[in-house]
This record gives sequence, C-alpha cells and structure tokens, in this order.
Amino acid sequence: MTTAASPVAEDEREEGTAAPPPGPPKRRVTWRKLTFLPAFLLAVLFATWLWFEQADLDPLSANALSNGQVSKALWQHVELTVVSTFFVLIIAIPLGIALTRVAFRKASPVVTAAANIGQATPAIGLLALLVIWLGTGTKAALIGIVAYAVLPVLSNTIAGLKANDPALLEAARGIGMSPLGVLARVELPLAVPLILAGVRTALVLNVGTATLAAFGGGGGLGVLITTGITNQRMPVLMLGSVLTVTLALLVDWLASLAELLLEPRGLEVGT
Repeated sequence: MTTAASPVAEDEREEGTAAPPPGPPKRRVTWRKLTFLPAFLLAVLFATWLWFEQADLDPLSANALSNGQVSKALWQHVELTVVSTFFVLIIAIPLGIALTRVAFRKASPVVTAAANIGQATPAIGLLALLVIWLGTGTKAALIGIVAYAVLPVLSNTIAGLKANDPALLEAARGIGMSPLGVLARVELPLAVPLILAGVRTALVLNVGTATLAAFGGGGGLGVLITTGITNQRMPVLMLGSVLTVTLALLVDWLASLAELLLEPRGLEVGT
C-alpha cells in the first residue's frame, strides 16, 4: 500500500532535482568561429589564383596586372587603412573620454553632431571637396577616410563610459583612487568591449572607403577596380574586388581576435 508523498518531501525532491542556475552568457566571439574565416579566405584566394592561371588576358589586362602593380595597390590599401585607423583612434577615444567628463559634457551633443555630419556626407563627395581644397594625393584621401570613420569609435567610447555602474565608480573613489586612476583602472577596462566594437566597425569602413582614394590619386585597390570598370576589363575588376572584400573580411577577423583577447577578465560580452 502506497502513501502519498508529503508536500515537504515533494518540495525537497523538487529542490534536489532543480536545474542549476544559468551560467554566464556565451561569448559573442569564440575560438571555433575564428578558425573558419581564415580557411574560407584562403580558399577564395586560391580559387582566384587558379582562375587567373588559366584565364586568357588581353594585353591591356596583362599590362594592368604586371610589374608588381597588384602588390603595390594592395600595400597602398593596407597602408591607407592602418594609418587612417591610427588617426581615428588617437582622435576619437581621447575625445570620447573628454566628452564624458563633467567639464566638457555639455559639448557632447555638438561634437557628436559634427561627427554625424562627417559620416552622413557621401564619401565620394567629401573626397572630391578635399581634393579641390588640398589637391590630389594621399593626404586628401586620409582626411576623408578619418572623417568618415570617427563616429563609430567616438559614439561607442561615450556609450561604454556612460554605461559604467555609478556605484562601482563611487566605490573606487571611496577607497582613495584618484580620478585618473578610476578612469584607467575601472572605467576604461569596463568600456573595452564597446570601444572594440566601434574600432571593428571603423576598420571595415576604412577598408571600403579606401577604395575611393583612387579617384583622388591616393592609390589602393580602387585603382584596379576603376581600371577594370573604365576599360571594361572583367579580370582586373574581379581581382580588385576580390582582394578588397578579402581584406575587409580579414580585418574584421583580426578585430574579432583582438576583441576576444582584450576582453577584461571576469566580463562577458552578451550575444
């Protein structure tokens, strides 16, 4: 003869078999995800190389791709991306930090609006104005690329610093940390995930915008793309496009790797 279990026993049984509390959210970027993209890019480049090995290039296409012009355009594109990103970082991050301080907080809407104007302006139009003002060359191209990519890093720096828990900052001040110490040891480490997301966006923007440098005499892979379009040479256009897309994806992969490595310990980035 069986007896009904008491409510207390049922509660204890339920508590004993209860599911464990959910763990921390999974990382947005994982090592497994990071191993797929390089393999895919290598496959794309290998397929492109095989296609060019058996392609019948006319003299104009062969001349556009000979004498190291492809490697020269690729190096110029990488140089434009790296230099412009460096200037974006040294402008946007300190400016974002300053705009979250009490003394400059009122200027934040004005500066953000100016950065919005820089990105809202069509890149080719902005480059044309800079060429008229500064002349052709790398200088005008770099200024245009930097103006176009400042906003993501600036806005993410401001958002990351504003998202910090005020109670945590007050506790840091309460143990005697100076304002600079609170910024360097508490605020910035907590804001790193958002700042890195802005840098990642800026990098990809810079790779794409750098193709327009060819219109202002700045070089880069845009030279191959414009040559292929103007002369109706599909192999030249295809090579320039494939290399640009591959470079953009590679830069995004490197930024993902940096995001994973530089994420502060004990912090998890939500999905």
